[in-house]
Amino acid sequence: MRARVLLLEDDRLFGETLVDFLEDEGYDVLHCIGAKEAIEATYGQKFDLYLLDVNVPDMNGFELLKQLRASGDETAAIYITSARDKEALAEGFGSGADDYMKKPIDLDELLLRMEAQLRRLHNPKKVEVGDFLFDMERLVLYRGNEPVQLPKKLAELLALFLRNRGEVIGTEEILQELYGDDSPGTGPLRVYVNKLKQLFGKDSIVNIRGVGYSFEA
Repeated sequence: MRARVLLLEDDRLFGETLVDFLEDEGYDVLHCIGAKEAIEATYGQKFDLYLLDVNVPDMNGFELLKQLRASGDETAAIYITSARDKEALAEGFGSGADDYMKKPIDLDELLLRMEAQLRRLHNPKKVEVGDFLFDMERLVLYRGNEPVQLPKKLAELLALFLRNRGEVIGTEEILQELYGDDSPGTGPLRVYVNKLKQLFGKDSIVNIRGVGYSFEA
């Protein structure tokens, strides 16, 4: 699936250059000229990455990102700006940016920095699962703001499934991950799988007989 990028850049020529380059590299890009247009775009669409200029119409890029972060939007963001002083750099990261590039930029370097941020998508700290949110670092499942108590091994199994969402994981691989060389066999695993199905729906986990499981929620 092509990653979706929101580009906020009021220099139309430079913006069009970036759009052409990134689309040739396999990205879907929405180019916004002003901050108001960019914010409205985030209401109706989900993006994988923001590329933000700072000095743009309606509101500067720092304030825009602060608003997005305050609303709970954790989409990776890279500033691309002509501001070169340390104060601007500090304000940029303080507003919630993940990276910062000073104009003129090297397009190949931009691509590398974007790819580094997008890799976070494959190992996020918190993952949505239906009406739940799972903290991958603390192994805590939340429904709304309330934690759902899970046994440690069940939480570890959920984390393993989420790291490999949509892919088939062999039963032996799962047991090795959970128990090492002291596996109790497949009995406890079947119990844990059924408990996850109770939480996320009976179709959330597909059992590939004789092979393993695929987490589809």
